[in-house]
Amino acid sequence: MTDIPRRAVSRTAKLAALPLGFAGRTVLGMGKRVTGIASDVISAEIQQRTAEQLFSVLGQLKGGAMKFGQALSVFEAALPEEIAAPYRQALTKLQEAAPPLPAASVHKVLAEQLGPDWRDRFVEFNDTPAAAASIGQVHRARWREPGLDPSGEPNSRDVAVKIQYPGAGDALLADLKQLSRLGGMFRAIQPGLDIKPLLVELRERITEELDYELEAESQRAFAAAYADDPEIFIPEVISGAPRVLVTEWVTGTPLADIIREGSEEQRDEAGRLMATLHLSAPQRAGLLHADPHPGNFRLLPDGRLGVIDFGAVARMPEGTPEPIGRIAGRALRGDADGVVEGLRSEGFIGADDEIDAEGVLDFLRPMLEPIAADGFRFTRAWLRAEAARLASPRSPTYQLSRQLNLPPSYLLIHRVTLGSIGVLCQLEAKAPYRGILERWLPGFAPVA
Repeated sequence: MTDIPRRAVSRTAKLAALPLGFAGRTVLGMGKRVTGIASDVISAEIQQRTAEQLFSVLGQLKGGAMKFGQALSVFEAALPEEIAAPYRQALTKLQEAAPPLPAASVHKVLAEQLGPDWRDRFVEFNDTPAAAASIGQVHRARWREPGLDPSGEPNSRDVAVKIQYPGAGDALLADLKQLSRLGGMFRAIQPGLDIKPLLVELRERITEELDYELEAESQRAFAAAYADDPEIFIPEVISGAPRVLVTEWVTGTPLADIIREGSEEQRDEAGRLMATLHLSAPQRAGLLHADPHPGNFRLLPDGRLGVIDFGAVARMPEGTPEPIGRIAGRALRGDADGVVEGLRSEGFIGADDEIDAEGVLDFLRPMLEPIAADGFRFTRAWLRAEAARLASPRSPTYQLSRQLNLPPSYLLIHRVTLGSIGVLCQLEAKAPYRGILERWLPGFAPVA
């Protein structure tokens, strides 16, 4: 019997209890409303209690529940401060930790994937995981290299050994099915937040993320593209199997620590490097790193950004679509008709749909504020203001947004960009983002 499925009843019960708890709090709120307590106080209380229960349960689970928690956590900066502050630490834990797989189970997977003599491949292997995530956990070890060192000991190097949880695929599907029923809870925490597209995309990417050999192929492509790069470090892949991946160990400060206690200089530099990776990878590697949460990045002692997870990537052999840069440049120059023309040609606006060109420009301008000047500081306040502007049904922006489509070919690019912006806002990082776009985004002409 595999490790995750035998806990499936308990896991499902925890997830199923979430909407029941939310229903109880909603009834409580209605009762208090009758007694005269202000609705905004009731709403805040329900939001806080719902968030507390949600983050607590997600943090106890592996599989899809935790993966969804990680995806949601990059949007923490958009939550109202009174909700975000108490749970920021809980969200960060989702990005870095999970209950460990027992050593016996770890050894069984290693024997199945690397062979019964798997121990001979290592000089040392630490049974205590160094990190754990949604579908696997990472152990630190020393990989045996050919030959002996000058002291006569075996040559070896520090490695990270990522081991997939047995039954992870079944658990992911089961958790995502349960989470799809929790839309009401997420709307209570953040009105206007639609989890369905995120869940659909997570489901579609499960097969790829469960294949560590495919991840090894993606990581090798990134490593080749950024070999000897002065700003981005991609660890070498040493060995790969369907459920075990051995890579070079990366020593550095987790981005979650930089967000929590880093200096302004560290946060700014981390933001600049993240933006550089996000924008340059499609052109340099033909790939987009599609999992931008802080647990996947380290700031190295030499100042480079270390990237440690390539399970989720988008294949973009032609690079970033040129219309993205062209339309952004037109918007910054105030070319409303040119913007509408570009959006229509890409399918964001229907071929026969009537739309107010100046209204579209007004809709886009606040989003483009980070690249309207030479430098910009992303902040939680900025992101919250944008989220409120886009989510309020009474807002003209909201009404106009209902006239716009998101073509399927742009869905992943859009989601990854939003996730990256969420991390930049957590970092509150200032950098010359427009200059980075000018260098790496096809079609983006410098603004006069």
